[in-house]
Amino acid sequence: MKNYRKPILTEDYNYDLPESLIAQNPIEPRDSSKLMLVDRNTGKIQHSIFSELPNILEPSDLLVLNDSKVIPARLKGFKMGTNAKVELLLLKKLANGYWHSLSKPGKRLKKDDIINLTDGISSVEAKIIDTNPDGSKIITLENELLAMTIGELPLPPYIKHNTEPTDRYQTVYSTNLGSVAAPTAGLHFTENLFHNLKERGIKSAFTTLHIGLDTFKPIQEDDARNHIIHKEFITTDPDSVNEINKALSEQRRIICVGTTSVRVLEFLANRSNSDPVQIEHYSGDNDLFILPGYKFKAISGMITNFHLPKSTLLMMISSFSSKSIILNAYEEAKQHEYRFYSYGDAMLIL
Repeated sequence: MKNYRKPILTEDYNYDLPESLIAQNPIEPRDSSKLMLVDRNTGKIQHSIFSELPNILEPSDLLVLNDSKVIPARLKGFKMGTNAKVELLLLKKLANGYWHSLSKPGKRLKKDDIINLTDGISSVEAKIIDTNPDGSKIITLENELLAMTIGELPLPPYIKHNTEPTDRYQTVYSTNLGSVAAPTAGLHFTENLFHNLKERGIKSAFTTLHIGLDTFKPIQEDDARNHIIHKEFITTDPDSVNEINKALSEQRRIICVGTTSVRVLEFLANRSNSDPVQIEHYSGDNDLFILPGYKFKAISGMITNFHLPKSTLLMMISSFSSKSIILNAYEEAKQHEYRFYSYGDAMLIL
């Protein structure tokens, strides 16, 4: 990538994690999770709990959150004519109304095959329109609304022993349906926590980024610069754009909840020609790839969970601080038995 002149070795962002620290179930209440505070410049670490966030932040801070809602993307049924079991995983709705999806078994499903999707009570038909070179499918749904009532929320592949209802895999503020994975840093928020933040004078703004399945994929290339970042749809609303621009012009801290919110704000900031930066409304694909060496233009801090080794997300938070500071924080998190990944604990980097 032309913006990154020196090689960025993927192996440098690897770390070992005991399987016992991969959270299999969410903690209750949501805001009782651990919260690690990391100084992005010095590496100083403090330990707290998420419910203390209103007391940790400053009244002038602005939180920016991703209000995308996870679609019930896992659909089960059988192939018409053979009764062979089929499972579809919806990835993204396409501009023509078709859906990009994964399927099991993939090779046996051909163009024009009909799948009867059912939850045992209701059923809806899906039709295979085409197969992509990577084996994924383009499908159409007979009744999209009904399909959404039949489907289940897809949990990440590393959650193997979940005993909680999958509806818990949504933020309390999710409104815009479109993700196949939750913006997990937001899972720690409760209505009561929002009330306490507001009482403290801390405002919130919402953007939308629909998360794709690639968010879980580790980087395969030796040099991360050769990794092709997935495009994800983003959109903004006028009220939030105004709130963000007010904070930018007043040089107040903007703290993103989750790496998805970081990608939205930095993508919009990169489109700005003004000084200080001001963002404009945008709806469309976001292909921003943040690697170490990136110069942040809009954000002052981020709240994030603990990410997979060799992932684009681990590289992003390292670029906001440094590789040594972040990997050291991860080692301390292991020593203090923090819970990792989607249902795990959180980190506030300032």
